[in-house]
Amino acid sequence: MARHLITSALPYINGIKHLGNMVGSMLPADVYARYLRQRGHEVLYICATDEHGTPAELAAKEAGLPVAEFCSQQHDAQKAVYDGFGLDFDFFGRSSSEQNIEITQHFARRLMENGFIEERAIRQVFSLADDRFLPDRYIVGTCPHCGYDKARGDQCENCTRVLEPTDLIEPRSAISGSSDLEIRETKHLFLLQSKLAGEVEAWIDETGGDWPTLASSIARKWLTEGLHDRSITRDLDWGVPVPADTWPELAAEGKVFYVWFDAPIEYIGATKEWADRAAEGEIRDWKSWWYEGAGAENVRYTEFMAKDNVPFHTVMFPAIQLATREPWKKVDYVKAFNWLNYYGGKFSTSQKRGVFTDAALELLPADYWRYFLIANAPESDDTSFSWELFSSVVNKDLADTLGNFVNRVLSFSRKRFGDEVPAGAVAGEAERKLGAEIAGLLAEYEEHMEAMAFRKAAQSLRALWSAGNSYLEEKAPWLEIKSDPDAAALTLRTAMNLIHLYAVVSEPFIPASARLMRDAFRLTDDTAVWVTADEARALSSVPAGTGFTVPPVLFAKITEDDLAAYRERFGGEGPAA
Repeated sequence: MARHLITSALPYINGIKHLGNMVGSMLPADVYARYLRQRGHEVLYICATDEHGTPAELAAKEAGLPVAEFCSQQHDAQKAVYDGFGLDFDFFGRSSSEQNIEITQHFARRLMENGFIEERAIRQVFSLADDRFLPDRYIVGTCPHCGYDKARGDQCENCTRVLEPTDLIEPRSAISGSSDLEIRETKHLFLLQSKLAGEVEAWIDETGGDWPTLASSIARKWLTEGLHDRSITRDLDWGVPVPADTWPELAAEGKVFYVWFDAPIEYIGATKEWADRAAEGEIRDWKSWWYEGAGAENVRYTEFMAKDNVPFHTVMFPAIQLATREPWKKVDYVKAFNWLNYYGGKFSTSQKRGVFTDAALELLPADYWRYFLIANAPESDDTSFSWELFSSVVNKDLADTLGNFVNRVLSFSRKRFGDEVPAGAVAGEAERKLGAEIAGLLAEYEEHMEAMAFRKAAQSLRALWSAGNSYLEEKAPWLEIKSDPDAAALTLRTAMNLIHLYAVVSEPFIPASARLMRDAFRLTDDTAVWVTADEARALSSVPAGTGFTVPPVLFAKITEDDLAAYRERFGGEGPAA
């Protein structure tokens, strides 16, 4: 049994996330964590809301709330959505926690002691209309690289290039919209990344060889362009305070750490918070997950994120960890994703384009979304959501292939043989052939899941479901029962064992539906522990005489009327005329 630490990109606190955010980090991390737990591994899946920085302050201002109250409300709102999606975090924390403040300040002190932080006087944008210095995200303008007219002062979300506020063309205040800006001198702390470039490159050479091309290429691009010293403090009211015992002057001025300095550290902070919240008598050692020498050397650490987060997690955060000169656990594998678009364009809250996660759950149960998103995950390229594709996948794979199989097998067996799994004949050649096919497909599925190749894993899962339908069509128990009831009973018993196998192996993708399938059988001590190859061949985990019930319809089909209503509500294009 291995120990697996899993983290996904921290969702910003400034609003409910769209489906692209879900499939780009949290959902695949959950699928992988569920799979590993079923295989018997020790798993710790950590995530949190990212609560500091300009987005939080601006969103709180727009909501008319104190930023701390706004963040608390939004954390609860986001957590409710993630619970609705069945995301099984071991802990979902907050970057504003005392634990994160403590560890972030510890990191900063260590970097200062080791000569990797320097205080510098810089010239910074000051807004006369707002009477304040403007941190990078408080400034918007046109990106000098791609011409995007809503680029932020720290990064262009369109081309992902990292920026400085002074790089922007026609800059303006994000608070007031005023372009009445001037440059004034102020002091900030800088992380001397230039001194760490060689160490980071050596670490990537050693660790990143098996990362997906998307992750490794982005990291290499940053290294090729050169690591520049970066300001890690901001003039904000909300954030991790600069510690007064180390930088009294800056602390007195109210400086806080840049959100991208403290956000990755929150993975550690949230783990400590998880440990601190252990029940009485329960021992949780957070350092055994994060500190080599305390047990973390035996941990496999996997991060999930969309491509715009990759530079910070593959270069900046490892640089910070290296600079502490302490044995912090660094990521072993970075699973990066491209973007999910909406009919070829970006999701947009302001333009009411696209589906956001809370609205998705209002329409349909989580498993519909979970399966579709993972089966169409943007692993190698950007992908595009359309209602037509969504309905096609749901109707074909979930309703017709899996749901219909479960319903017709259990309904027919109850009608002809009662409420217990029938005995029937001894398994014959068709069942041995089916068992071998299922074992082979299961091995393929496992191989793809181990490699985190989620689209291929979905194809293998779909093939497992299809194999049951092919077997049922070949044996045709509705015909067998007329001439050989024992043969029909064997076919149905075999199919019921397939349903139970499907329940187990489908659990990472569709956990609620998988539970319904498992609960259909009155098995004592039934768990979702993974199926072995021998069990797959035997197809005998549900013996004759086991009581069962027919669950409600697992997946309802999406109709043309549904599609029309969805397009009208969420925007998008209809099918071509």
